[in-house]
Amino acid sequence: MNKVEIIKNNISRKLKSNFGKTVKTATSEQIYKACALCIRDDIVDEWMEANTKVKTQGLKRLYYMSAEFLMGRALVNNMINMHLKEDYAAALKDFGFTLENIEEQESDAGLGNGGLGRLAACFLDSLATLDLPATGCGIRYEYGLFKQRILDGEQVEMEDDWIGDGYVWEIQDPEEQVEVRFGGDIEEKWEENGLNIIHKNYYKVFAIPCDIPVVGYESKMPATLRLWSARAEKNLDLNYFNRGEYIRSMQEKELSEVISKVLYPEDNHEQGRQLRLKQFYFFTSATIQSIIKQHKATYGDVHTLPDYVVIQINDTHPAIAIPEMMRVLIDEERLSWEESYEITSKVFNYTNHTIMSEALERWPEQMFEKLLPRIYRIIKTINGRFCDMLWNKYPGEWDKISRMSIIAYDEIRMANLCVAVCNKVNGVSMLHADILKTKVFRDFYVTFPQKFLGITNGITHRRWLAKANPLLTDLIKDYIGDGFIKDYRELSRLKEYVDDSRFLEEFAAIKKANKKRLAEYLYKKQGVVLNENAIFDVQAKRLHEYKRQLLKVVQILHIYNKILEKPDKNWTPCSFLFAAKASPGYTKAKNIIRLINAVAALVNNDPKTKDIIQVVFIENYGVSTAEILIPAAEISEQISTAGREASGTGNMKFMLNGAITLGTMDGANIEIYDAVGPNNIFIFGASIDDINCMEKFNSYKPGEIFEKNESLRNALTRLIDGTLPVSHDRQFSDIYQSLLFEDYDKSDKYYLLYDFSSYNEAFSNAIEKYNQKDEWNKIAAINTASAGIFSSDRSIEEYNKFIWNLRPLK
Repeated sequence: MNKVEIIKNNISRKLKSNFGKTVKTATSEQIYKACALCIRDDIVDEWMEANTKVKTQGLKRLYYMSAEFLMGRALVNNMINMHLKEDYAAALKDFGFTLENIEEQESDAGLGNGGLGRLAACFLDSLATLDLPATGCGIRYEYGLFKQRILDGEQVEMEDDWIGDGYVWEIQDPEEQVEVRFGGDIEEKWEENGLNIIHKNYYKVFAIPCDIPVVGYESKMPATLRLWSARAEKNLDLNYFNRGEYIRSMQEKELSEVISKVLYPEDNHEQGRQLRLKQFYFFTSATIQSIIKQHKATYGDVHTLPDYVVIQINDTHPAIAIPEMMRVLIDEERLSWEESYEITSKVFNYTNHTIMSEALERWPEQMFEKLLPRIYRIIKTINGRFCDMLWNKYPGEWDKISRMSIIAYDEIRMANLCVAVCNKVNGVSMLHADILKTKVFRDFYVTFPQKFLGITNGITHRRWLAKANPLLTDLIKDYIGDGFIKDYRELSRLKEYVDDSRFLEEFAAIKKANKKRLAEYLYKKQGVVLNENAIFDVQAKRLHEYKRQLLKVVQILHIYNKILEKPDKNWTPCSFLFAAKASPGYTKAKNIIRLINAVAALVNNDPKTKDIIQVVFIENYGVSTAEILIPAAEISEQISTAGREASGTGNMKFMLNGAITLGTMDGANIEIYDAVGPNNIFIFGASIDDINCMEKFNSYKPGEIFEKNESLRNALTRLIDGTLPVSHDRQFSDIYQSLLFEDYDKSDKYYLLYDFSSYNEAFSNAIEKYNQKDEWNKIAAINTASAGIFSSDRSIEEYNKFIWNLRPLK
């Protein structure tokens, strides 16, 4: 029996045993689940065997702690990594289904929001591919972030019930549940064997682990994604129920289990901030308790923890794991403070992902103490000892000690906790690492220079090329073989063909086919008719002011004005595609979405411009949408204010798929510039040195720029002159005013007006180059051929070399 027949038999058995269906009576969703269960069985066998070998070989394991894991769909990605895609496609075809239709039945896992979570997902793929023992640790959010809808041009948030009928890839293990405690009182008792900590009057929530094996490419060491789900101690209080107080009888369950309901609950009120703190302590406490329990069961002595465990904190959300490990080692394992601190500082490492102050988490001291009394005392002691050390090193330098202190001004600073305690601290691009050393953590760097390093982010080309762009993948295989899927270095061999006219013709034909695929997708999903003959200019990322979607909108209004002035000019058609979600409480970001859609309504319906420029806002952007959007893009908009974007990974995905970067010298754009050369990227705008100079001398005067630049002034005036079609005649005076204030605290902090002219010139240069088709195709091919260095496999190799020191499974 050949492989396809075996797969068909396995699918039929799963349909019968799990759903009581045959292939003829099953729905597409049941076919999907049957396929997934078949593949999961193969993965689980390998996963269990590998985890047993990790223990017998005495290998160190990485625990990658992150509030987000933006995994995307698993079905086809797993097929690719296991060399099963063609066989399953053939089996499904025999059954009368297409693989594409079956894949559509799988929801995107609602476990992340943007680059932070997608990076974590790529890292798990690479760790598995490199056979390094690893477990990702997070929360099993029931509703994820939110499902975005655009109604009357505005973002509306709806629940994302992505696991409404279960998640076929996970394995729940209630027997490994962990108790997590909140609130209560702390009593200290000195006894013969030392200090005994008694936690009283607390309320507890149980953490239930759900494990998802993550298979790598041609790998024998699947990674584990362990997600924790919150459960109440009692599902129902019968005393209240029998008295007819039905709502109250369920109240404890609801209050406990809300912890794992939603990713990033809105925190502009006290209850929201408390819930976020509960979430972060919930999954870090459960993880730390589980790590130590498993270590003791395998190796016995907690003193050997650093030999077998290394923990990476992905941004500050899981930072609370540091005092939690101290708590377990001191209170439960009865180690001394010095022993516990030495172990903790060896085990933990911290990745900083942003210099934005709002993302460097700070918790109100009073709230923290009330919710986590024992953890608060431990942090207070860490801070006291740390400040004593600083005082001995910098006597009398109160300002410096205050800046470095973990607790100050009634706040607990989680980033300072990480840098003070962790073994290594890394930035995620060359520029970002330098900013951490010279600005954000300058005092720490001067004190602990050996802690700091930079490791540039990466993406997995299994997901973002082999999965997202099968046509381009097949073309590359035809020319250089398939080694690049396993070894990112092989991709550079494609440079041999960037002057080959036949290769470039095929390369361009694939881009055209991918544009057609996107057009069909958007017509089906949103009823949008894309102009496939236009250049696809794409800006897809989280909606934030520093990412400057607003700069693109202002430039579109400028182009609109120019077309009206010169309607007979031979304009190059452009389709400007935006994809982004704004945080529900981020009013300015949501207003920018409203502006994008208002501009779309203007230019798409004006007879003078509708065939030349088009603006489309893509709803509910996520991994699966990105897999269709990114291969179709021709210009990749990476236009953040210099110094604000730590790295970016979207820029790498676009580059890999042959889109050419239009961007600032920010984040990983600098390294893309170095990789492709100055003639194969379009750079504009103020440098980080320019920004630093303007900030130092407060020399940026947006009002003066506005007055001197007539084109800019005319574009901005469209925001307030009644041009834009908006509901209830709501114009955009707030955005207009925010760009022109001279008061630094209120003004354009992201230098949109300063960069406008340079940006417009760079865009014009890109359009001019686009019209030289052969030259454009060569540049696009050079970008793809140069993208191997931005593989997450390379990132993981560097983390392992400089921080983790893991050995691969033999």
